[in-house]
Amino acid sequence: MNAATKFLSTVPMLPAVDIAATIDFYQQKLGFTTDFQSDDYAGLHRGSVQIHLWLSSDRQLAENTSCRINVSGIDALYDEYQTQNLIHPNGALATKHWGLREFAVLDLNGNCLTFAEAPPANGRRDRTD
Repeated sequence: MNAATKFLSTVPMLPAVDIAATIDFYQQKLGFTTDFQSDDYAGLHRGSVQIHLWLSSDRQLAENTSCRINVSGIDALYDEYQTQNLIHPNGALATKHWGLREFAVLDLNGNCLTFAEAPPANGRRDRTD
């Protein structure tokens, strides 16, 4: 392993059957901002999270694609998305056996976005830092 190499971030590239409609969904429903777009590719962000979309005519590919987005303040985000009826029927906010609190949303194409928050280091839920 090269000690000089550091992994810094990742940008999921999700398939989209309709780039324009998917951009609109990410902006209007999920609160993302578009950084760039073309007829077959787009980049969006919310906070420091980036997502890229690429045009695909295969909806089944999207329906079998997912990514996890790590957040802080998951309760407020869950409430924001729940008021818009975006929560996947099997994706309600819950603490998983691996320790993360998670919930899931499907985008227009069927891509599953899992939002996750790690527990506070001291195990208490009332930390603000």
